[in-house]
Parts: sequence; structure tokens; C-alpha cells
Amino acid sequence: MPGNYMQLTLVEVISKQQKKLFHQFTRDLYVHDPEFISHLDQDIERIFTKEENSEYDAGDAKRWLAYNNAEIVGKIAAFYNTNTHQFGLGFFDAINEQKVANALFDKGITWLKTKVATLDRIEAPVNFGERDKFWGLLVEGFKSPSYQENYNAPYYKALFENYGFVKKIEQTTSEARPIDIDYAKYSRFTDRLTKEGNLRAEHYKKKEIARFVHDFTTIYNQAWEQHEHFVPFSEERVRKLFEEMKPIIREDILWFLYDGNRPVAFYLSIIDLNQILKHLNGNMNLWGKLKFLWYKRKTKITKIRGIIFGVIPAFQNKGVYSLLLVKMAEIISQDADLQSTELAWIGDFNPKMHALFKSVKAVKTKVHYTFEKLL
Repeated sequence: MPGNYMQLTLVEVISKQQKKLFHQFTRDLYVHDPEFISHLDQDIERIFTKEENSEYDAGDAKRWLAYNNAEIVGKIAAFYNTNTHQFGLGFFDAINEQKVANALFDKGITWLKTKVATLDRIEAPVNFGERDKFWGLLVEGFKSPSYQENYNAPYYKALFENYGFVKKIEQTTSEARPIDIDYAKYSRFTDRLTKEGNLRAEHYKKKEIARFVHDFTTIYNQAWEQHEHFVPFSEERVRKLFEEMKPIIREDILWFLYDGNRPVAFYLSIIDLNQILKHLNGNMNLWGKLKFLWYKRKTKITKIRGIIFGVIPAFQNKGVYSLLLVKMAEIISQDADLQSTELAWIGDFNPKMHALFKSVKAVKTKVHYTFEKLL
């Protein structure tokens, strides 16, 4: 229906039924898109659950549904976190109608202004926390969405730009295959690194979770200390994250690098969960859990996804990433089912990582934009 004939009403999402509609609208919107794989409702609800999300201690979030008469035509959420100075909109979905998008953007911004008197800019699509989950608008590579990666129709870009959003960060996802790597070249380099130093690589072990939680926290807090919006991780929070990931952790694709006994780097990956989750239609209820266990046994996973890299400052210019990439390539080469690794969420502000990916002949597969609007 053309925008001039629409009668829009925005309703805050509060009740259990409204939350169900918030999730179901996206599935209905993409019901005819063969590439679409629904996020898990439980993963998204966790973001809006104060008891489970420490980010609520320094902020708040709200979400709305847009109705045209009795029909849902869009949805959005707004977030703010005063600790990280993050203020923005996320979980946007809408029909291809600018009037709907404008009404949703207006609603979120109006609410944020009541909470943050000095608000002069917002980001979108964002949410609480780090950029590895539900972050950014897909603008290239509209296929094979990965777990907790935003997927949207191509027309969304125009809806954002017509409202006044401009690109702030370009984040690239690439894919590397072991058969394309020049092992001889990298072996000469990595052999020299290990020979001249005291470096050793070790993969994660569930039975030693306390040690690896400590090492991850140590590396992360040093590696990201100088980054914008940095908030240090506590070991308690990291342990909780590892515990939540326990059912999907594959030990030999989570790698740590040590200088003697000093933790200096990590490269953590997970299996491409969406190859399993595409059968669940977004719900990890009891039936969904049974289906998950069934398809986990039956599905031959062909891809893993690198979710986070980290190197402490003292080792950031020594090429130690190559040691971990080669280790990961070796693991893939030894698995008859695995074909590639996805190298996710590398910002345009990180040319060193882009150069490294180019050197292993990684191919760009997806691009997401983090948009910004000045108010």
C-alpha cells in the first residue's frame, strides 16, 4: 500500500504475545527468501532480559511494532549504554516503504532523546555490546547468513540513507580455503617466529576452562584497551560466555598463543551453526532442542566462522596472527567435511587484518555498514 494511504500506529513491545509477534514478523517478511535463516528468538530475548544482560546496568532498551491498521509492517529497537557511549537503533525490519521506516526511526530517536539529554548522534543497526552479534546492515553478499549475523533485503540501504544515515564503518566478512594457502611461504615465516621466540600455540580444552577464561580475559582487555567504547571484560562474564557456548564449542578451533606461559593472542572460531539452525525456524524450545541435537549429529558442517581475534599490544606488529591462521588451516585440511573458514567482521579501520586476509587469498563474501546519523 502506498505510503500516503497508510495509517500507522506504533506499539511498544511489552507482553509475551507482542514479543512473539516481534520475532514472527521477520520470518513472515522473508518467508519467500530462500537465503533467509531465522535468528533464535531466545538469543534475541537474552539481549532484552535485564537479569541476563549486564549492559542494562548502564542503559536501557525498548522496542516497537509498527501497524498499518491491523497488519504489522515493521519493527525496531532502541538502545543506550552510558558506559560505552553507545546510542542507537537495532533489530529493524520493515516492508519496502519509506514512511514506515521513517516512523520507526523517529520513534526510536525520540525515546533516546528523553533518556540522553546531550544526544547528538546515533548508530544503526546496533544493540548492546560488541559488534560480532546482530550488528550492521548487510549491503553486499545477500546469501549464506551466519549465526547471529544480520541479514536483510537489499532495499534496506535506501531506507536508511533516505532518512539521513551515512556510513560510519564498513565491516567485511571474507572466506579462506586451505587449498589456496601457500604453506611453504607461511611455514618459513612461522618457523622463524617460533625459532626466534618462545611462542607456542595451544587449542582450548573444556576441562581447563578456568585457565582459558583467565587467558582470554587477559588478552582481550589488553588488546582492546585503546579502542573506542572499550569496556573491560571480567573473568566472571567471560566464563558465562564460554558456558553458554559449551554445547557448540569445538575445542580444536579455539586457539591461543603463548610466549612461554604468557598469553599473547587468540583466534576463536565456531562451527557454522546456521547449517543446523535453518531447520529450527528460530525457536530453541524443547522441540527445537531435540531437533538441534538430531541435526547436529546428521549435518556435515562445511564451514567454520572466526568470531574474534586478539593480540596484546607488545605482539601486534610481529605477525603472530599468521601462526594461528596456519593452525586453523591445518585443522580444516584434516577434516574431510570442512571446506573453508569465514573471517568475520573486519572493519575498514583495520588495514593490517585486511592485508593478512589478502595474503591467504581470502575472498570477500559479505559487507555490513554501521550507519550514523547526526541529530
